[in-house]
Amino acid sequence: MSPATLVERIESRTPAHRDRAIDGLRALALLAVPTGHWLLGGFTLSSDGAIHNASPLTAFGGLAPVSWVLQMLGVFFLVGGHASVLSYRRHEGSTAAWLRGRLARLGRPVLGVTAVWAVLLPLLHHAFGVPEATLRTASTLVIQPLWFVGVYTVVTALTPSCVRAARRLGVWAAAPLLGSVAVVDLLRYGPYAETVPSWLSVLNILPGWLFAYQLGVSWAEGRVSRGHAWGLLVGGAALFAALLLWCGYPASMVGVPGEARTNSHPPSLLVLALAATQSGAAILLRERLGRLLARPALWAPVVVVNLSAMTVLCWHQSAMLAAAIPASYAGEVPGLVGAPDSVGWILARLAWLPLFAGLLVLIGRYARGFESPWTRAGTARRAAAGLLAAGFAFFALGLA
Repeated sequence: MSPATLVERIESRTPAHRDRAIDGLRALALLAVPTGHWLLGGFTLSSDGAIHNASPLTAFGGLAPVSWVLQMLGVFFLVGGHASVLSYRRHEGSTAAWLRGRLARLGRPVLGVTAVWAVLLPLLHHAFGVPEATLRTASTLVIQPLWFVGVYTVVTALTPSCVRAARRLGVWAAAPLLGSVAVVDLLRYGPYAETVPSWLSVLNILPGWLFAYQLGVSWAEGRVSRGHAWGLLVGGAALFAALLLWCGYPASMVGVPGEARTNSHPPSLLVLALAATQSGAAILLRERLGRLLARPALWAPVVVVNLSAMTVLCWHQSAMLAAAIPASYAGEVPGLVGAPDSVGWILARLAWLPLFAGLLVLIGRYARGFESPWTRAGTARRAAAGLLAAGFAFFALGLA
């Protein structure tokens, strides 16, 4: 099928009521995930030939603003909340049945990628001599984006409660979530930080990521006006600047090896400030983006990305590893395997991005089947996939 024919087919099959701006925002936020991981993640090579995770942010702290652009999970949760409300309105049957359907769509690809890697680990080690340290690095990277699926599963299950909160409080339903994270951050980083147990940070995980999702639910319920959007944009930006300039928050939105504090795991107040800023901008740009995506040539890529959303999320690290692990046998390769501590590394890494994208497309041709219902997989196969996935998780979390 030619590209022109594909574009025409996608356009003809798009319902007139489809909100193209929402899909466009989702695609943009989704593509930011692999782009961020590919740009801000690197590998060093040890004397035994194993690769280990590294980050150019360790040497180039000035690149931190790049992470502000590429950390678009706030937009992803915003759009996710909006889309969930529309799906919830359309569903027939019980709320439990609706939730099971939504959660199955999230769970199948995760089960698929972890089961495949459970088979790959012993194969790579025994048949190809890949060092165990390399396999642990790979496992960490594969499982790294999957935490998002777990959190997204929980917030999706809370959709009915979020709808009720939005109908009662409107845009302000997200305010208690912001306040909760602020209180925990004050305890973690305030005057009595030394007496606060480290586990307290876990309390930020749910409200931290539910914040933007709740905004999306309120948006879908028609409770977020343009005035509210401007308030989110300006207020979020002001809070973001204040936290950076006067409260000692790390500038990077992703973890940097060697840094004592991190913003994203679990989310700090800075993450919510950025999410508020991005959410306000997204809501304000909705109509303009919708007009732009009325062009079939621009709309078609958005549809393709959205149809492969979980494949992109689950397999993009595998695409980078598919290039880095074989390259490690040749020693240090600029931009691929070697310390990410020079401008040359940055330029070389940019040159490698098309290869990573090509490998992801290739992997996706086969892995996308995990997103579809497993109609041909019997109970025994599903149980086997579950056991393999559990085994991989056991290894990736350092329990084996």
